[in-house]
Amino acid sequence: MAEIKALKLAFDVPGANFDRAGEASAKLKRTLQQVGVPAEVIRRVAIGSYEGEINLIIHAGGGQLQAEIYPDHTRVIVSDQGPGIPDVKEAMQEGYSTASEEARAMGFGAGMGLPNMYNCADAFEIQSKVGWGTIITMDFKHQDR
Repeated sequence: MAEIKALKLAFDVPGANFDRAGEASAKLKRTLQQVGVPAEVIRRVAIGSYEGEINLIIHAGGGQLQAEIYPDHTRVIVSDQGPGIPDVKEAMQEGYSTASEEARAMGFGAGMGLPNMYNCADAFEIQSKVGWGTIITMDFKHQDR
């Protein structure tokens, strides 16, 4: 059986650097366009990866956004060694936010990051532990819903 190869991308996302917010997700979007992923799928991947990137900037002190592009799906992994999420169930509620006043003043921190990531992905998993960090894995099928 032949091994299915993936195109792998990795982006370091610096914490608290709002000037660079969206760079990684924009590069991922361009790559998906170049390899011919359908536009509706690209839209969902772009939203999910952008929300993850913003969470790294606002909450985690930075981290990494990785993508694995397969012929039939794209996997996005957002990981950090930040403070972790004390209550994942609460954090998944629309409108719940622990963003700083500074982030809110710039238009971020509305509490829609995790819910948007969940809603855009075909599969979503979050692992988080206080003092350890967070890993979010999202899978996006390369077909319209």
